[in-house]
Amino acid sequence: MKLYSYHRSSAAYRVRIALNLKKVAHTIVPVNLLAGEHTQAPYTNKQPQGLVPCLETDNGQFLSQSGAMLQYIEALYPQPQLQPNDAFEAAQVRSMIDLIACDIHPLDNLRVLKYLTQTLNVSDDDKMTWYFHWINKGFNALESQLKATPYSLGEKVSLVDVYLVPQVYNALRFKLDMTPYPNILAIYNNCSKLAAFDNAKPESQIDFK
Repeated sequence: MKLYSYHRSSAAYRVRIALNLKKVAHTIVPVNLLAGEHTQAPYTNKQPQGLVPCLETDNGQFLSQSGAMLQYIEALYPQPQLQPNDAFEAAQVRSMIDLIACDIHPLDNLRVLKYLTQTLNVSDDDKMTWYFHWINKGFNALESQLKATPYSLGEKVSLVDVYLVPQVYNALRFKLDMTPYPNILAIYNNCSKLAAFDNAKPESQIDFK
């Protein structure tokens, strides 16, 4: 497999973690967002939205959207299992990862923040107020649902951790006060000790600048 990735993309970070956890042989292909490579052919021939990540399968097919990639990887490589078998528990996991992927990340990602400042002329201070507002609302809802013993659902790493860690990384990067979120921060620190997470972090990528 090939994962077209940008080191600080939260969505790409998720997929890197899952590939590492499942020990899937893959190659990381850096896509330079700062140089606009994601908006130009040949990349847009692979990912028509011009977003990262993009997953190229072993047989040369392409997938966009990190959730679809994670579902595909889980189906092909079921161990270690990242999704519970129980239908209700699996739905709970979906609820938490959707909170991150649908309610926090899209409102705080790079293209939205750039649109606020470059198109709507929002000040940098107001941009950060926007950022902190949406991540605090999401983290407030997540904090009470997480176990932190030592991971989001207990003793085993799950998809919740795969989604949560990149979001916390960004929150720390933007200096969000994590004091109200001891469970979230503990999970982040516990996951960060695992090689699969450490090797997926932005600083470990060859395109890190």
